[in-house]
Amino acid sequence: MLQSGKIGLKDDDLSMKLLLRPATVLACCAALTWVLALVFLFPASAQISLTPPSLQKAAPAKSAPKKSASPKASQPKAAKKAAPAKAAPPPAAAPAAPAPAIDDSSGDAAYAAYQRGQYKTALDIATRRAETVGDPKAMTLLGELYANGIGIKRDDARAETWYRQAAERGDREAMFALAMFKIGGRGGPANRDEGAKLLASAAKLGNPKAAYNLALFYIEGQTFPQDLKRAAELLKIGADAGNPEAQYALATFYKEGTGVEKDVARSVQLLKAAALAENVDAEVEYAIALFNGTGTLKDEITAVELLKKASRQGSPIAQNRLARVLTTGIGAPIDKIEGMKWHLVAKAKGNGDPLLDDTLSKLTPDERKDVDERVRKWLSGR
Repeated sequence: MLQSGKIGLKDDDLSMKLLLRPATVLACCAALTWVLALVFLFPASAQISLTPPSLQKAAPAKSAPKKSASPKASQPKAAKKAAPAKAAPPPAAAPAAPAPAIDDSSGDAAYAAYQRGQYKTALDIATRRAETVGDPKAMTLLGELYANGIGIKRDDARAETWYRQAAERGDREAMFALAMFKIGGRGGPANRDEGAKLLASAAKLGNPKAAYNLALFYIEGQTFPQDLKRAAELLKIGADAGNPEAQYALATFYKEGTGVEKDVARSVQLLKAAALAENVDAEVEYAIALFNGTGTLKDEITAVELLKKASRQGSPIAQNRLARVLTTGIGAPIDKIEGMKWHLVAKAKGNGDPLLDDTLSKLTPDERKDVDERVRKWLSGR
């Protein structure tokens, strides 16, 4: 849509159905239904953060002391005929230094081995510590290894057992992982109620991923009564910790004034942070804000670059917006062939556009052939 010489990149024209874009309470819940399904289907391993409790740097190996040079032998008196010098035998190879012993007296050793890719060693150390001293961090690591089949055959039941033992000892990462197991039905029957309670416990202990997922429950309003103000508080915990999904969701709350006082500038700041972390939906919304100068300084060049990036990442909304930019030349040089390519790619994903269909119908046969070839290459991944 062209408006006063500017391409219509306003939200009302986008037909966007993005995560957490509530204009009303009902719209908010409807927008999140599919998101909740996706989040709850992800394995815990996709979310859990394996940070060692206090990873210690390995002490640098001490260099072997240098052998003192042997004193020169006293020279004998010159003989009448010097005997030919014998070749000195090659020095004996120094014995190989023994491999340094692994100190598994703390949970750090298991995590250090894990981070070096020594998964069997990590498994052995974590097992010993879990069974001998009941180390909850080691139990959480064992749950991760069994949940993802790292260094051992995947075993959801054993992973669930280790996560539960660690959670009962107060480990927030294990609580979160076990919550995702219960919600997704891994390691046993699905149990959303138990999963939600575990998320609440992990969020109370400061786990930002748990706070984000718990916020979705409060938005959904089924397991817990709907509470958008509480959801906003939880999203802020995740956003402050750098979680891009929480940043994007909270941005939509500030944009619409849902659960918080409306603040478009704050919304754009959060969109920018999430876009820098490559949240595709945030890239699109931030690009639109930059293009229109909404809540931030107008910057069409950066906006178009973000639309290109999001288009390559598969966003049909970005593809549609980029097609309009390229076919009108507003914000970027005109490139009808590339613009029509993105139009057809977006249309194949259900994001049609009658205005662009009209432009497509006016291409010459040779231009249409070029467009179809570019679409074919894109869809085939070449």
